[in-house]
Parts: sequence; C-alpha cells; structure tokens
Amino acid sequence: MNNQRYMNTAAVDQAVFDQGLRAYMLGVYNYMTTALAVTGLTAFGTKMLTVSDAGLTPLGVMLYTTPLHWVVALAPLGMVFWLSARLHAMSVGKAQGLFYAFAALMGVSLSAVLIAYTGESVARAFFITAGAFAGLSLYGYTTKRNLAPLGAFLVIGVVGLLLAMIVNMFIGSTGFDLLICVGGVLIFAGLTAYDTQAIKLMYLASDSRSAMAKKSIHGALRLYLDFINMFMFLLQLIGNRE
Repeated sequence: MNNQRYMNTAAVDQAVFDQGLRAYMLGVYNYMTTALAVTGLTAFGTKMLTVSDAGLTPLGVMLYTTPLHWVVALAPLGMVFWLSARLHAMSVGKAQGLFYAFAALMGVSLSAVLIAYTGESVARAFFITAGAFAGLSLYGYTTKRNLAPLGAFLVIGVVGLLLAMIVNMFIGSTGFDLLICVGGVLIFAGLTAYDTQAIKLMYLASDSRSAMAKKSIHGALRLYLDFINMFMFLLQLIGNRE
C-alpha cells in the first residue's frame, strides 16, 4: 500500500513538473517569436523610410553612408552583452521592454539586408532557417544525449569564426568568405540544439513566477541570436544581391 501511494505521488509530481516545463518552454518560444516579428517589421519599416524609387532618402544616406552606419551596426552587439549581464537584476516588465527594444534595434541594423538582397532570397533563407531551427530545437529538447561537450566546442568555434571574419576584412578572399558562411551556419545550427537543452535544464519547479519569466526571456534571447545568425550566414551563402 505504501509503495503504491509513493508511486502515485511520484507520478503526480512528474506530471506537475512536465506541465510547468511545457509552460516555461512555451514562454521562451513566444518571446523569441515575438522578438523576431518586431525585428522583421522594424527592418521593413526602416527600408520603406530609407529607400525610394530615386534611391536613398536623406535618412537612408545618413544611416548607410555616414559613420552612423557603424553605430547602428554595433549598437545591438553592445546592447545584447549588457542585457545578458543585467537581465537577472531587472524587473520582468523592464526585461521585456529592453528585450523588444533590442529586437527593434536589430531590425534597424538588418534593414540593410533587405536593400542588399532580393526579397526572394531573404524569404528563401528565412523559411529554410525556420525549418532547420524547428528541427534542431526539437532535437535539443527531446534528446537524452548530454550536449554540454558539444556546447564547449561550439563556443570555441564562435570565437574562431569572429577571428576569421576579422582577418577576411583585410584579405577579402571570396573562398575564405564561403568557408566562413558554411562554418557559421553549422556552428549556429549546433548552438540551437545545445541552447535548447541548456534552457530546458534551467527550469526549476520551485522558481517564483518572476524568476521563471526572466529565465524565459534569457532563453528567448539565446535562441533569437542563434536564429538571426544562422539566417544571416545562410543568406550570404545562398542569397542573390540586388
């Protein structure tokens, strides 16, 4: 009788845990999807304001041909480091607002992509990325394999990728650029699976609602960056320029 009672209690506890985990992961994906929508709409809106039939508008000239271009390009990088470091100390409302502000800033930065590449190329790269991301994230969520060793290798790969990109800025090798794009797609594809598993393991049933919401935002930020980077490298690999 005692064994049966213990088994029933354990089953109930597991069911409650699974339900909480699903709600937590759904929050992660909802935040991420909303942020991608904000980025896409902001990028499209910025393009509309900066490009006309006659060419660049005065705003477009300022954004893309002056030193402000570097501010717009690098600002999201600085903001993501700051947000990652400070998110735990913020209120949930402030974390949400800053996360979406970052997504909008990223949209302004990526508006140049909509100008440089054909709409068909952008759409093709986006849907391929979305399909690959869904499969890889599902694998990371369901696999029993410990992906932590893979994560350490991929982080080293990201550092190597950044160094290779800096070097290629000076040598301008087309072949090297192709290798960088292929490597970027593979590295961020792997990080999608790894980060999904890591985000899943962050869940604690004992967390307060505030702590869980901030974990969801942090997880969404990680997956958002994986998606954006995989999309960008894939677009450079298969995209057709205007």
